[in-house]
Amino acid sequence: MSSSNLIICPVLIAGLISWTIGQTLKVPVEYLRTRAWNWALFFSAGGMPSTHSALMSSVTLSIGLFDGFNSTLFALAFALSMVVMYDATGIRRQAGMHAQKINILVNELFSGQPISDEQLKEVLGHSPLQVLMGLILGSSVSIIIWLIFR
Repeated sequence: MSSSNLIICPVLIAGLISWTIGQTLKVPVEYLRTRAWNWALFFSAGGMPSTHSALMSSVTLSIGLFDGFNSTLFALAFALSMVVMYDATGIRRQAGMHAQKINILVNELFSGQPISDEQLKEVLGHSPLQVLMGLILGSSVSIIIWLIFR
């Protein structure tokens, strides 16, 4: 493929940069909270900031900036963003809370018994603050990419 055929999609670039920054930030943010390095957070859902929110807000705002806020594509992206952010603070967060309670019950009920020690994943969803920080991250990246590519 020649360089003249290379198509750069700034909307996709903004989304990928937002996701990458968000996932990368999870490691030092968690270190500040726990004083322990957990490099696996780079590949996991949950935590600060919400990379689901960063990705979706970045793509949505970029679509608005590049294609217009009056476009049907922006409307679709906005609706999807709302579903993702609502799900992150609602259903996924509750599932994580349930996993945490179930893990406590299993540990208390079966301590000393030969039972599977596989724990349920507790960090599934996000607090409203984590989603807000993802929204701010994604929006900031979108504006920077728009300023570069416009």
